[in-house]
Amino acid sequence: MKHILITTMTAAFLAQPVLAEDPAPPAAGEDDGFSLMEEGAKLFFKGIMQQMEPALDDLQQLTEDMEPALRQFAKEMGPALRDLMEKVDDITLYHPPELLPNGDIILRRKQPMPPEPLPVPDPNEGEIDL
Repeated sequence: MKHILITTMTAAFLAQPVLAEDPAPPAAGEDDGFSLMEEGAKLFFKGIMQQMEPALDDLQQLTEDMEPALRQFAKEMGPALRDLMEKVDDITLYHPPELLPNGDIILRRKQPMPPEPLPVPDPNEGEIDL
């Protein structure tokens, strides 16, 4: 057992200088294809960014303009939406909202809830002695 361990360790130590050496430089023309692909991708994305820059600037301006209105909406509607979400357990259990002719908005459940059991009257309560 000791001989196998010593042989394995010796082989591992002798192989270390081979692993530490730099790989051989590529032959002429071998690496050109990859660098050309990299350069093409860089130019492509640079062109995309130049074309998208005006649209991104417009989007940033739009978000800056909408920020006060969105903050006001969240301030006013936040509590109402929180109350609604407390009443609606899982939104996937409901059909899309429906607008009735009178202006009411209703949310119908996909499967109706089972009826709540009626309270059982206490037999000792409400007895009249005659």
